[in-house]
Amino acid sequence: MNTNTKNRISNIAIVGPYLSGKTTLLESLLAVTGAISRKGSVKEGNTIGDSAAEARSRDMSVEISTGSTIVEDIQLTFIDCPGSIEFSQDTYNSLIGVDAAIIVCEPTIDRVLTLSPLFKFLDSWEIPHLVFVNKMDRSNVNFIDLLHAIQQVSSRPLVAHQYPIVEDEQLLGFIDLVTERAYHYHPGSAPDLVPFPIELRAAEQLARAEMLEELANFDDRLLEKLIAEINPDTEEIVRDLRMELGADLIVPVFLGVAELDYGVRPLLAALLREAPEAEITAKHRGIEAHNGNGAIAQVLKTIYSQQGGKLSLVRIWQGNLTDGSIVNGVRIGGMYRLLGSQQQSLQSASAGEIVALGRLEGLKTGATVGTGEVTELPQAQILEPVYALAIVPTNRNDEVKLSGALTKLVEEDPSLHWEQHGDTHEVILWGQGEIHLQVAIDRLRRKYHLPMQTHLPQVAYKETIRKPVTAIHGRYKHQSGGHGQFGDVYLNIEPRQRGTGFDFHETIVGGVVPRQYIPGVETGVREFLDRGPLGFPIVDVAVTLTNGSYHSVDSSEQAFKNAARLAMAEGMLKCEPTLLEPILAIEVSAPSEFTSKALQLLSGRRAQILGYDAKSDWSGWDVVTAYLPQAEMHGFIVELRSLTMGVGFFTWNYDRLQEVPEKLAERVLAQSK
Repeated sequence: MNTNTKNRISNIAIVGPYLSGKTTLLESLLAVTGAISRKGSVKEGNTIGDSAAEARSRDMSVEISTGSTIVEDIQLTFIDCPGSIEFSQDTYNSLIGVDAAIIVCEPTIDRVLTLSPLFKFLDSWEIPHLVFVNKMDRSNVNFIDLLHAIQQVSSRPLVAHQYPIVEDEQLLGFIDLVTERAYHYHPGSAPDLVPFPIELRAAEQLARAEMLEELANFDDRLLEKLIAEINPDTEEIVRDLRMELGADLIVPVFLGVAELDYGVRPLLAALLREAPEAEITAKHRGIEAHNGNGAIAQVLKTIYSQQGGKLSLVRIWQGNLTDGSIVNGVRIGGMYRLLGSQQQSLQSASAGEIVALGRLEGLKTGATVGTGEVTELPQAQILEPVYALAIVPTNRNDEVKLSGALTKLVEEDPSLHWEQHGDTHEVILWGQGEIHLQVAIDRLRRKYHLPMQTHLPQVAYKETIRKPVTAIHGRYKHQSGGHGQFGDVYLNIEPRQRGTGFDFHETIVGGVVPRQYIPGVETGVREFLDRGPLGFPIVDVAVTLTNGSYHSVDSSEQAFKNAARLAMAEGMLKCEPTLLEPILAIEVSAPSEFTSKALQLLSGRRAQILGYDAKSDWSGWDVVTAYLPQAEMHGFIVELRSLTMGVGFFTWNYDRLQEVPEKLAERVLAQSK
């Protein structure tokens, strides 16, 4: 591969829903440009993308893959991004480092909604993007109807670049709406120029008129020509397409069949001609204006090899980096251009390039790195976790290695999160869904030799009391030769307002309990609160030491601690203990057509629905607010996605503890015993 860094540079992300054909498109782009000698197949498991074992075992992308090629004088780096919504974090982290994106979709109107999150992210970051309608050989949908459907999920106007030539339901080729020339596809080779199909003239003219009208919305000169019925020349149309795509004002649309290389060469030609270059993107982000003259890069992805080596995939926004340079106080230990899992060593890389840097210890995904003082660049938002599993090493001796391995997993994928739960003492792994966590657990086994057993996390139930009791007596007396043990206390126990916690105070008069022993009483009470009569930690109670007695020789702080525990054990049973469960404040977002299903789903999980409203800045979406018991959260995201074509999502935070309904409490207590 030519590694001349004097080439112009453009970085293109390939995004789209699961099974849309992104990895196949990457393979085709690399093959037709000569970057690879033989085109691989997803079915055969030999593509440049999806090289990880977890991806090939599932026939799906589970992390990004990169591949670079040089066409004419432009160095193109493609990033193939996962399609599953569960791996969106990798996609979003990568998108902030590219110059443009190709949204790959299938020609199915019913599945257009699955494109909504991608369009929303690209539009909000003002990342230029175009659409490639893949698998057109399997479609019987009207192309214009499909475009109108896609337009419903895009805030930018779609502009058809091509019109399909179909005969007897077979895709033969396309008409280029810019040049008004017709082409027929041929597997493995460039399309042939053919006579214009007269029967499509009217449809082509209508599609072309729509294209020109959209372009004229941003070009007064073109608008004047259209009003005067003057046909603009090809160069003028291409110039408008380039300017308006680069400014993220329009979304050009292409079509083809990536598996057969249909439409890939015209798509590539349009990228070379119209997609913005790296220098333009840097200026658009205002990087030069804020960060001085040193080299500046941003980490798009962190990768740990099975041997433990760390690679940081970075976009260089400004200046040059060389192997061995110091960035953020860390020396670069290797520089590589990636082609799937293959690494090509480099000595240097220049502004605009996406390369992997070795041994950037302590620098996480999203971090801004530089050879001088840098200003942190905006990062993609970290997705909140929505699905959890408790994990236990199959081999108990591996517990000491688990935290280090989990930390590396989270560095690779920031949408993972793990915690050692303080109440249940479980190690809980959080992520974006069932498959997401399965992949993470597979990586623990493969990369770090840590096979795991999993189970549903325990709910952190608590207990409290309904009624107060007074003068509960606790006496601890023990004689075993020599000094004995004696402690004697009277306690009042009463409930407190929910969420106010524990309170201890004393009203001792006359020294009936010496001051030096009162801390022992409080310690005994606090220790008892760790596990109440129902078997769970006790919250929201107040305990008052009101009276007691002591022995001048046998009393001690330990004896009074034991006396307090005895009093608590007797008194709590009389206070009508009750079970509490954590309640989450939840916001569920979904397209408006699925709002009723989301409401039903919440109602079926004991949620208290507060209402719903239009989602701000999301056309055609609603947001439902509710209180949801944490016990009902497991699997909620799976059902929500199932009901909303995979695009529904929710955010949550802990709100309060609330009494468990009586019948459910009986089941919980029976299971805990």
